[in-house]
Amino acid sequence: MEIQFQSDIGKRRNMNQDYANVFTNQAGMYLAILADGMGGHLAGDVASKMAVDGLGAAWSTSTIAKPEEATQWFSEEIQKVNEAIYQEGIAHPEMQGMGTTIVSTALLDEKFVLAHVGDSRAYLIQNKQLQQLTDDHSLVNELLKSGEITKEMAAIHPQKNVLTRSVGIAGTIKIDVSEHECHQNDYLLLCSDGLTNMVSEENILAIVESDQTLEEKAKQLINAANDAGGADNITVLLIHFEGEARP
Repeated sequence: MEIQFQSDIGKRRNMNQDYANVFTNQAGMYLAILADGMGGHLAGDVASKMAVDGLGAAWSTSTIAKPEEATQWFSEEIQKVNEAIYQEGIAHPEMQGMGTTIVSTALLDEKFVLAHVGDSRAYLIQNKQLQQLTDDHSLVNELLKSGEITKEMAAIHPQKNVLTRSVGIAGTIKIDVSEHECHQNDYLLLCSDGLTNMVSEENILAIVESDQTLEEKAKQLINAANDAGGADNITVLLIHFEGEARP
């Protein structure tokens, strides 16, 4: 298994509020996390970094090695991170209302567990097919699912960035957690909407399936988003299930 992640400010933002990292626990299992922060100046990047570092610190001291353990762990730890971000906003009025998306995966031998809140996505690339594993927690996706708008309308909807769920709110948040199998030569892509709003799924698949190193593929995904306008921060975390673990 090889893991690469890269983040870019894009072409229209004056700061990068995305954050990603990879951690190992006491059982030698990997956790990959990507967060896309939101809020005023500084607040969004504080929220995304708190989410990633908070989950990473908890994972680093754990001994989780089974999917059912990871499922329970995600439910508890993302809730703790949610509360910490909310309290940080209360303590610093200039950051009040800050929040973040989270998409994260625990890589457990031949299985992986996904957890997500918001509209950052996870895709599985398997047998030359790209499958979205996460469901966007956004207003536009709710309209799309109810049949009120079409996929074409969703792509240009003015309220595209309005989330129905995020991390950093008062009370309990609902977290989507799912378990999946991975096979030799599969790819798992975690990404912020700075990629998916600018690059089609067909182009994403073509880049991931191309004959390049994993690092080059991650860079090319970011370049494609910037070439299309780079309207937002762009972060990609690409995992190739092949051979020994090599983050």
